[in-house]
Amino acid sequence: MAKINHLDDNLNIEGKRVLLRVDFNVPTNNGSITETSRIKKVLPTIKFLINKKAKIIIISHIGRPKGKIVPGLSLKPIAKKLSHYLNQNVVFLSETIGLKVIQNSKKIPNGEILLLENLRFNKEEELNTQSFAKELSKIGDMYINEAFSCSHRAHTSVCEITKHIDSFAGKQLVEEVNTIKMLVSGAKKPVTCIIGGSKISTKIGILINLIKKMETIVIVGAMANNFIKHKGYNIGKSMVEENQENLLEDIIKQCKTNNCNLVLPQDVLVAKNHNSKGQLKNLDKIDDTDLILDIGEKTIQNIFKIIDESKTILWNGPAGYFEVKEFSAGSNKIAQKISENTKNKFLISIAGGGDTVSAINKFGCSDGFTYISTAGGAFLELLEGKVLPGIKALEIN
Repeated sequence: MAKINHLDDNLNIEGKRVLLRVDFNVPTNNGSITETSRIKKVLPTIKFLINKKAKIIIISHIGRPKGKIVPGLSLKPIAKKLSHYLNQNVVFLSETIGLKVIQNSKKIPNGEILLLENLRFNKEEELNTQSFAKELSKIGDMYINEAFSCSHRAHTSVCEITKHIDSFAGKQLVEEVNTIKMLVSGAKKPVTCIIGGSKISTKIGILINLIKKMETIVIVGAMANNFIKHKGYNIGKSMVEENQENLLEDIIKQCKTNNCNLVLPQDVLVAKNHNSKGQLKNLDKIDDTDLILDIGEKTIQNIFKIIDESKTILWNGPAGYFEVKEFSAGSNKIAQKISENTKNKFLISIAGGGDTVSAINKFGCSDGFTYISTAGGAFLELLEGKVLPGIKALEIN
């Protein structure tokens, strides 16, 4: 990975207008923010800029308004939440570009914050246009990308913008990139990946890349159903991705070639539907009307043993339908075990992906992981070895 321009403690930014790209794409319900991990994650960078007496202009998107003004996707509620966390007023502007925005960016006192409206209310944001980038560049004297989770998208505010203004990677972005880089190339061994999710086809690139670098890969969640079926077991009405036999064979072959231990569930928790009581079954006892909704106790104990033998763990994808308490034991116990071993200094633990982070937060384990990535697609694509457009845009030529 080439060297990237990054925010330095010695950089003199007092009085400068800092255009800070963050990812405030947080879940909301009737205008109320229901999950704040992404807001909290960027607070250290904002506080750093406040202490440096910069004029801070924050830009972000939320949702997919597709270039239209959608009141329910305004960033206004985030200004209130940010004010609460920082214990200072955050001024919200209902525009993103234009004369009024430029004037306000110059008027705000040093150490104060201006939050602009949803970038995606302008259709040019997702088209990575020069014209929109030039308009955005007029708002700041320098630009900082602190939106790693958006950096896999070739959008104006993460890519084209860097051609028109002095640009730097934020502290959190650098930490995220370095953590993933360490995981795939310099992690303490043995290294284990616990991976779930619903579709194996979306994670094939990651699996193939990690197989070459991991000692063990544990497959859980709906993804495991594919392997269970491939082994000849009945999976009943469980979620499965059809016509993936060649893909599965390739993964199994790659594991053997690279001496990577592929671990699958030994038993599962099944039910007739998502609202009924679960029943623990061995794989050969699953019937036509069963839904696999969690891993079983034997599988959990086997995963515990693997965690105890590991020095580094990557977790991406819950073990079951954790949103319902009846089927949350697998994900809960994995989270608790990883957290316990990390706190006892036995383990370096990295977790990423929206559902995984939600599970970790739900089970109160967020303080027990070495690093938690709030990114989804960007986290996975960097693990896969892809070049992220937003990171490449910050490279020093």
